[in-house]
Amino acid sequence: MLKLAGASLVLMAALGGHAQAAEEHPAVKRPFDLPPSADLNYSISARQHGFNLSGDALVTWRAGAGKYSVNAESRVAMLGKLTENRSTGIVDAYGLAPTEYFDKRFRKDPTTAAFDRDDKTITFSQGDKNYPVKGGEQDRASVSWQLVAIARAAKDKFKPGSEWQFFVVGPHDADPWTFRVVGREKVRAGPSLGEVDAVHVMRAPPPDSKDQTLDIWLAPGHEWYPVKLRFTDNDRDYVEQTLERIVRK
Repeated sequence: MLKLAGASLVLMAALGGHAQAAEEHPAVKRPFDLPPSADLNYSISARQHGFNLSGDALVTWRAGAGKYSVNAESRVAMLGKLTENRSTGIVDAYGLAPTEYFDKRFRKDPTTAAFDRDDKTITFSQGDKNYPVKGGEQDRASVSWQLVAIARAAKDKFKPGSEWQFFVVGPHDADPWTFRVVGREKVRAGPSLGEVDAVHVMRAPPPDSKDQTLDIWLAPGHEWYPVKLRFTDNDRDYVEQTLERIVRK
């Protein structure tokens, strides 16, 4: 159960990562189209250490007037709230530009990462690591929404085999991530949505890494919102989130 609690859920990838060389810090400017503000309700199913768990999650996405915010909370029966993650910031020429990332996990103190855009430095509330701001950096709550915005603008370029790189900040450090488009698939969502045509995107960790694999299914017919997410560990434990309801704001 604690393993699940350590996995930050819902539209952000709480995947551990090792720090990599500074020269692997990508800063890529791409067209983007932010999706409309919405509340997204998800169901959670998981297998952790032989236990089958279920719960729910709520993501609130807001964008407008040159700013954005993402707030994600997950709950599991008997344990209550497991995770809370927030990303707030502005919208610049690269897309989402975080100013603060907040991460709170079950039975752990909250941590924050600050993006100082005047000093062009990323720092953390715990630890002494820092990274430069080059442009396009994301955090683990914003990266899925930046991916959505890029997919909406890329259209035919967002095709199977294409890869999309980001520099992603977590609670204590940051590293480059690569998402690869797998292809179109049918996904069974909640009763209000039914079967959904989705684009499967995968973030696989480096071959020598013990990180989780993240699969995201984006729904073009529903503003490209993530309709399903799946985190899978090397030992085949998993956390799966399925979209149940969309409330436009």
